[in-house]
Formats: sequence, structure tokens, C-alpha cells
Amino acid sequence: MTQTRTRSSHTFHIPVMGTGFTIDTPLRVAKYGISSVISIVDDRLIEQIRKYHAEKNGLAYTEICRNDEDGRAKRITAYLDLVEELVTKQVENLQASPFETGSEITRYFQMLPDGSLKQKYLDMLKETDPEKKAQMQEELRAHAVPGSIDVNIMTKIDRDVYSGRTKLPPQYNEAVAALRGFANSKLRSAVVLSAGLNPRLYSFINHFSDFLPNENGELKKTVTLKVSDYRSALIQGKFLAKRGVWISEYRIESGLNCGGHAFATNGRLMGPILEEFKRNRAELAESLFPIYQKGLQGLDRPLPFEAPQIQITVQGGIGTAEENEFLLKHFEVDGTGWATPFMLVPEVVNIDDDHLQKLVAAGKDDVYLSPSSPFGIPFWNLRRSASEENRRQKILTGKPGSGCSKGYLVSNTEFTDIPICLAARVYQKKKLEALETECGCEGVNQVLKDSITAKSCLCEDLSGGVEQKYGINENAKTAVCCGPNIVNFSRIVSLDEMIDHIYGRCSILTNLDRPHMFVREMQLYIEYLREQIAEAAAALADDMPRGLLEFKENLLGGAKYYLELADRLYGEKKQKFLSDIEKLREEIESLSIAVTEELCAEASA
Repeated sequence: MTQTRTRSSHTFHIPVMGTGFTIDTPLRVAKYGISSVISIVDDRLIEQIRKYHAEKNGLAYTEICRNDEDGRAKRITAYLDLVEELVTKQVENLQASPFETGSEITRYFQMLPDGSLKQKYLDMLKETDPEKKAQMQEELRAHAVPGSIDVNIMTKIDRDVYSGRTKLPPQYNEAVAALRGFANSKLRSAVVLSAGLNPRLYSFINHFSDFLPNENGELKKTVTLKVSDYRSALIQGKFLAKRGVWISEYRIESGLNCGGHAFATNGRLMGPILEEFKRNRAELAESLFPIYQKGLQGLDRPLPFEAPQIQITVQGGIGTAEENEFLLKHFEVDGTGWATPFMLVPEVVNIDDDHLQKLVAAGKDDVYLSPSSPFGIPFWNLRRSASEENRRQKILTGKPGSGCSKGYLVSNTEFTDIPICLAARVYQKKKLEALETECGCEGVNQVLKDSITAKSCLCEDLSGGVEQKYGINENAKTAVCCGPNIVNFSRIVSLDEMIDHIYGRCSILTNLDRPHMFVREMQLYIEYLREQIAEAAAALADDMPRGLLEFKENLLGGAKYYLELADRLYGEKKQKFLSDIEKLREEIESLSIAVTEELCAEASA
């Protein structure tokens, strides 16, 4: 089966970052063959950015209101079509530019990694025959293809939509409307589904013909699934295959060594997870293909004769060219994702000057795994961001919480019939009052109080950087969702420098003592397990959940895997890596998890 998603020679992509940081990143990088991901959660922001770029490029703009029929989906479609139109023009101009110093097409080929296309470019530069050189240049122009303009849907953001107090049918839910907005667009790219299986959303994908093969076996749009382990990939792959939808790419992300929401696994580390994907890659396709054929047959669609291609990519905490190369070669992945380091590339990511300088100066204590997400999922946060400072100031003035103008993260019905957000002022006020009444005293336990007021308005604040940058809202309170890897990069760099760093042509790393990405991930998991043990100890005096034993055993299994693999992994750095892993293994062994004999027996079984 042919899949029509554009692929250039680059071996990395720029993942989604918040709602605003990469909202228009394709307009900066796609023309150079670099793929990136737009969040399509916030249609209000999307409409504002569409207006900005339409006016900037002298194009007509007519507002699409949220209250228009299917307004959310139409806003998303209109913006994605605009991005597609602008990128197409950029690529045409790039392909027409001369091969000379400083030109767009020269920049395109200079950025490429070593490979056959880069070599053709270098051969062209050496050619002395004018006629042959011109012919080689024309051939190169055709190979200057754009990167993919992908979109992200966080599957948990799928609130029901109401007209007054009447709930609308499920096709108008937030996630389904976003999917429809992408499906109706002109893009030939992928939707990246993250945050776990959403049966309601997944069941709608086969309603859109672009995700199904045509008579020639072609897919206009593909599905990329962000996963944390192989089991999840298989379960979700089967669910979609039964409905005639093929997952064209599995995007493996570290559970904790990432940015934004951190979906911690049960102690399973990236190395063993990648090994499992490598070992079972062919089996994955073979097991899904007959299910997929049956699903297509039920939809009366053309049936492919062989399993479609599956791409495996990985992201989360990558920091050096050596790590990048090892992931590509040893684990045989098709590509890597670089997110947090791009926060220091202002020509690529939307971030205001104030927060850019805060990232440059960020130390280990400035980036923390916070409880600020209304989802109740750990969230990587910049402690000194305007969003966090504003949240703390509201608590000091006795008015915690935020207004809820967008409402994408609403989920709680404890005090209302229609769900509200845990970060909303009305919820926090009612919850604090309820706790005071429950305990029969004026002062609420500080730990409980802090857990309530910790939630931030991420709907508003994750778009703050671009709103300030484009003058949309100068009073925006920006939240920054960088991962812990940011502390290893402490200067602002250009796109060219960042790409040279990824491909090993230079290094922009400023922390030379940075631990290897696998070591850092294990450190984060040990810290996380310690916190879970402490919480369990506080809640259960003599016993702890069985899951903590499994968590510890998985970490020990990961340590054993790295110790056995070290000879093939690290060459000159082998001893440092072995020493770091051995110390961490000893740390894990020392963690005490008090459980009953019955639970120990269950865990062993």
C-alpha cells in the first residue's frame, strides 16, 4: 500500500509543544523538509493565529465564530488550509531560488544529514561542466520537498459540548470536532493521537475517507499513535484495525523524561521498551494486518494485498548526536523527536523574550514535575513562569483559581451538573469551603489545600507565549512546559545550529556533566517511585500497593538490561555509563516497600 505522507531526508521531527509554542512552526521549518506538529486543541487561539497570518500575507480573512454550525471544526480546517497554502508557496519560492550562498535552496541542502541526497548536492557543487551542473541542480530542486504538517489531538481533551443545558450529539465533542477539522483539510499528513485510548474518538476515524485506502491503496491522511510501551501499541492498534484504520507510525515517548504531561509507566524504561518494539516489529504488522483487512471489508473498501508500512519513532530527553545516532542504528527506529531544546530556537518556537531568558538561566530546581494540570496528571513546569507566579500570587491574596473562558479541561461535576475545571476559581472556592465544613474547623489541612490550589489554567496559559509575541494579549500569563532536558542547554541558537547539533556537526550542549538520556530517565523514575512510596506510607501505615513492587522490579530489570547492553552502546563512555547505572541499581535495591506476605506472593507470581 502506498502512503502519501510527505517524507524528506531529515531523520528527526519537532513534536507538539503546548498549544501555542508550535502552533505555526510549520511556517518556519516545513519548507526546509522538517516535519513538525501543531496542536489543534485550542480553536480560539487557532482562529486568532489564522487572522494574524492571513493579514500578514495580504490574504482575505473572514471570521469563523465558535457558535457557527460546526464552528470548532471549521476554524481548524480553515487554519490548516491556510498553513498548507502558505507552505506550498514557500516551497515553490525555495525551489526557484538560485544555488548560491545564503539562498533558501542552499540552506535546505546544507541542513540535510549525510546521505544520498546530501551527497548529490555536494557532487553538484564540485561539478565544473556548466550544462551538467545545471541539470544536476534541476534534479535537486525536485527533491527539495517539504516536511510534514502534522497535527496533535490529546485524546483526553474530549469534553461534551452543550447548547444551553442540552448536551449535543457525540460528533460535536471536542476531540471529534478537532479530528473532523483535520479530516476536512487539504493536508496530506498525520494526526498524532496522544494520552491513551479514547474509544469514542477512535470509533469516528473511519467516518472520514482520507484515513481509508482509495482504489490505488493510497492514504491521504495517516494516524500516528504516541505510546509509552508495546502492549499499549498492540491494544490500540487492534482497536483501530478492527475499524479499518491503520496506525502508520508508533511514536514512543519516555514516560517521565519529556515535556508537558508526564504519563509515567509502571517503571518500564525506554531502552527495554525500544528493544521490545525492535524484536516484535514484524510481528506487530503481521498480527494487525488480517484484522485490518477484515475491518476494511466491513466498510466495503479496497483491500490491500500486503501489510502497510509501519514507522517507529522515539522522543523524550534526547540531547546529543551520539544518542540520536544510537537510537537510529541500534534500535532501528525510523526517526527521532526533539522538543525541549527547540525552546531555545525562537525562529522556530513561539516564546516571548522574558521566558526565553528564564529558560536560558534555568537550573535543576527551576523545572519541576508539578501537580498543576487539571487532569491530575504530573506536568513539567517552569517554576518561574508568569503562570506559576500568578497562581501563587492569587493564593496569597485569598483568591485562588482562574476564570474559565476556554474550558477545554473541564471534568468535575462534584458541585455542578455541567462539568467545570479543577483550576477554575468557582471549583477551588467550593472545594475549600467543603473541606472546611467536613473537618469542622476554619483551617484546612495545608497539604489538602495545596493540592487544590496547585491547578493552573493551562488552556489560557499555554498559549501565552504566542499571544504576547503577536500582540494578541499583552497581559497573557505564560506557562512553559519544557522538560528537564532544558537545563543542559543555556544559550539561544539558530535553526541551523540546532540541526548541526542533532546531526553531530557541532555541539550546543552547555552542561558537559549531563547524564546519558537513559541514566536521566532512570533517575527520574527513582525519584517518582520514592514519592509514591512516601505517599503510600502516609496513607497506609503497614501495607503498600502491589503496583509499587512491580514498579521496583521493572526498574531493576531495566538496570540489568543496560548493564548487559553497555558493551555495544558506549565505547569510550562505557565505564561512566556502567558506573552510573550500577549506582542507580543499588539505589533501587535500597528502596523499602513494606507489603504483606500475600502481596509478595502475588507479585512473584
